[in-house]
Amino acid sequence: MALGRGRRIEGVNYWPGFVDALSTMLLVIIFLLSVFMLSQFFLSREVTGKDTVLARLNRQIEELTSLLAMERSQKNVDEGKISVLSATLDNAQKDQQRLRNAAESGGAGAAAAADKANSALDALDSEKQVTSRALAQIDILNQQINALRKQLAAIQDALDASETSDRESQAKIADLGQRLNVALAQKVQELARYRSDFFGRLRQILGSRPDIRVVGDRFVFESSVLFESGKADLSGAGRQSLDSLASAVLDLEREIPPDIPWILRIDGHTDARAINAGPFKSNWELSSARAIEVVQYLVSRGVDPHFLAAAGFGEFQPIDSGTDEEALARNRRIELKLTER
Repeated sequence: MALGRGRRIEGVNYWPGFVDALSTMLLVIIFLLSVFMLSQFFLSREVTGKDTVLARLNRQIEELTSLLAMERSQKNVDEGKISVLSATLDNAQKDQQRLRNAAESGGAGAAAAADKANSALDALDSEKQVTSRALAQIDILNQQINALRKQLAAIQDALDASETSDRESQAKIADLGQRLNVALAQKVQELARYRSDFFGRLRQILGSRPDIRVVGDRFVFESSVLFESGKADLSGAGRQSLDSLASAVLDLEREIPPDIPWILRIDGHTDARAINAGPFKSNWELSSARAIEVVQYLVSRGVDPHFLAAAGFGEFQPIDSGTDEEALARNRRIELKLTER
């Protein structure tokens, strides 16, 4: 064509392909880190809940221990009272015996002493009942403390098991990350090889045309090859070029193994000049319509639509920063990119 007269064929720039591969690896690593952080979050929340239960049980044990100490102190007081009352009872019994000896004379003082002795006996019986109830409460508290200690032991065992499981999970995650990295690197290498073969085949089919070239990991058609100015309908020459492209993509479908998730992305680009008339209101619409037109034509030629995608970038991804007509023509383009799905 006239536009390409005297233009040199640019060298192959592999750097964008390496950048895409590194970006994909970084996304996988970020995903693994997210899984790891999420597992750590749930494990820490579970351990925190168990720590809360453990603290509550410790507080209950402290309260029961304090109550047990109070009961034991009260028991000592009660035992002291019993000792005093026992001594009083002994004295009362001795007095009663003396009064019995003197009762034969029928004195009034003897009757009063007998009443005093009976009152002391009643008081002693009452104190014995209080002491029995206190001892029963102490036994109940001891049983509750033993039950709480068993619960604490069970919780400690659960915490130990959780820590062991956490360590095992971390080891499994690390191993999984290594395997994923190796698998990802292998798939990226395989796809890069198929991309190189695909672009080489397109070079052979389309020939060394200055308006069709390889830029990094993309195969670039200048828009004039496929479309007339300001339109999104394929020209006759453009359909012929896409027929050759469809044949190469069909061969690619048969060659790439099913376990490699690949896709051929069709990207539409325009120059920076605003659209003032016609069916399209903006460069966004024009670039998107052209990309969709290419995808639909490839599908009509038998290409599986599952392996195709269309995207419009408008004027916002130029490959030439110049403002002359040649730079604008370079920026009006359709790019093919074989990439991961």
